[in-house]
Amino acid sequence: MAGILDGRVAIVTGAGRGLGREHALELARQGAKVVVNDLGTSLDGDGVSQGPAAEVVEIIRAAGGEAVANGADIADFAQAKGLVAQAIAEFGRLDILVNNAGFVRDRMLVNAEEDEWNAVLRVRLNGHFATMRHAAAHWRAEAKAGRQPEARVINTSSGAGLQGSVGQAAYSAAKGGIASLTLVAAQELGRYGVTVNAIAPSARTRMTEGPFADAMAAPEDGFDKMNPANVSPIVAWLASPEAGDVTGRVIEIEGGRVCVEEGWRHGPARDLGRRWESAEVGGILCELLAEAATPEAVYGA
Repeated sequence: MAGILDGRVAIVTGAGRGLGREHALELARQGAKVVVNDLGTSLDGDGVSQGPAAEVVEIIRAAGGEAVANGADIADFAQAKGLVAQAIAEFGRLDILVNNAGFVRDRMLVNAEEDEWNAVLRVRLNGHFATMRHAAAHWRAEAKAGRQPEARVINTSSGAGLQGSVGQAAYSAAKGGIASLTLVAAQELGRYGVTVNAIAPSARTRMTEGPFADAMAAPEDGFDKMNPANVSPIVAWLASPEAGDVTGRVIEIEGGRVCVEEGWRHGPARDLGRRWESAEVGGILCELLAEAATPEAVYGA
C-alpha cells in the first residue's frame, strides 16, 4: 500500500469506530503503518472490548497494510506512554499522532453532575494531553540526538468547542481546550520538527446520530455529506510531509467543505493609559462592542 504516507508510522486513538476508524483506514491506504487504539467502550464510556480495534486491524491487513491493535486508556498517563512505546517497538519509529478518542455525556449545565463533567474532560482533554506529551518527549529526544523528526499531530476539536453547543457544556469545554492546546503545542514543538493542527469535523457517528439524527441521516441518493470517511483525506494530508508548513491551525470539515477557522482574534480596543473608573466602563465598552463583529450563534441556540 503506497501513497502520501508511505513508510510512515501512525497512532490513531479511538480508531475502532466512527471517525477514528475511517482515519486509520485512510492512513493505511496512504501507506502508513497504523497502531489502532480503542478501548472499546459504549457511547457513554462504559465497558471495555478489544473487538473494534481488532476488526480495523484485520481490514488493514487484508488490504495488504500493516497494523496492530492497542487497548490503552489514553487518559491514563502511564498507558498513554505505553501506547507510544508500542508504536516504536512494533514499527521502529513514530511519525503521526491522531488524537480522536472520546465519548459524550450531554446535559444542560444546570443538570450536569460533577462525575460526568470530569469523565468527559478526562478522556477528551486529558487524553489529548497524555498522548501528545509522550510522543513529544520521543520526538524531542530524536531531535536532540541529531535525528530531526518530520512529525505530525492532528487533534480533534469541534464546532462545539469553537462556537459552543447548547446541552453540551462539558463537551464544548473539552473541545475548546483542545483547540487552545493545539495552538500552544504547535509553538512549543515546532523546534523539534513537529507540526500540530486540529480538525473540527461534522460527521455521522454514534455520538451525533442520536441528538442530531435528522441532520446526520444519510440521503437516499447523491453525496452523503455526513459520511465520516469524508473527513479522513484531510487528516491524511495534514499527516503528510507535504503539510510541513501548516501548524497551529484548526480546520473545519463538513462533507466536501473545508474551512480554516480563525478563532479568537484581537478586536476593537481602547487604552486610557491609566486605571479605569468603574462608572466610565459601560459607555466605552458598549462602543467597542458596537464596533466588534457579531459573534456566531451557539449551536442549538
